[in-house]
Amino acid sequence: MLISVLSLKGSPGTTTLAVALAARWPAPARALVVEADPSGGDLGLRFSLSSTPGLGSLAAAARRDSDADLVWRHTQQLPGGLPVIAAPPDADQARAALAALAPDPTSGLGVLRAAANRPDTVVIADCGRVDPGSPALSIVRASDVVVLLSRAHADDLAHLPRRLPTIGRWSPNPVLLLVGEGYSTAEVARELGVPPLGRVPDDPNGAAVLCGRPNKLRWGRSGPAHSTLGRFAHRVASELATHERTPTTQPEPRPAAPVAPVSVLRSVPGVPPDAVSSNGGRVVPSPATDHRDKQGGQAS
Repeated sequence: MLISVLSLKGSPGTTTLAVALAARWPAPARALVVEADPSGGDLGLRFSLSSTPGLGSLAAAARRDSDADLVWRHTQQLPGGLPVIAAPPDADQARAALAALAPDPTSGLGVLRAAANRPDTVVIADCGRVDPGSPALSIVRASDVVVLLSRAHADDLAHLPRRLPTIGRWSPNPVLLLVGEGYSTAEVARELGVPPLGRVPDDPNGAAVLCGRPNKLRWGRSGPAHSTLGRFAHRVASELATHERTPTTQPEPRPAAPVAPVSVLRSVPGVPPDAVSSNGGRVVPSPATDHRDKQGGQAS
């Protein structure tokens, strides 16, 4: 199974969530994290990993070898034993590796897809912020499930109605997760016509473990398995694991079929109608009028 974790705006924590999902993926499947963020990788710096093996060495090897086990020969392990393929921290190097890995479905991308097609295997790709020109878009389009992270304030949500049909063409199984304070899941579902799967909890200690920062929790003891963020990731991972897929040796082009229209986010609680421009944009509500979800929290 191939899963892409991405955002369309800002940095709401795609890397942390990708690691959390992989660390808490239900047994017996083995999970692997691939950093496919064109802006550069974070895992190498966070966990003091070696510069190789990683995304660069995998991209080079994939030109000569398409074996499904190739990806496992380019992993390193995080403290809890989770295998990861770390991207170079430099954006130019990361983009070059992705460009070499992803443009041809018969070469690099076929390696990720072949690994993901193995029984009881899940490859989770951290694609960072994705736009139509992202070199990670080929990975997104080949994914069985796309997990979209978005903060829940009006300025973050306002652009989603125009982008949701595009995401629907990228993947037949898009999943929306909210991050941090802002509108409630019920309000977002009503305005977008898309029910979020949940809201990433505010858990600084759990996030610190997954980011390699000094913390009172430890990965092998009460880290991902018992943190609030870890429990949330396990619930999401268990839900994603139920998505059926048809194994393929390479991604098939997705037809640009008409997508059911999504209601434009015009009526936002706390924003007067005259604050909406002709292109659907709107001003950010002031703290006095912003409708907060008291159950939510700041992104991890």
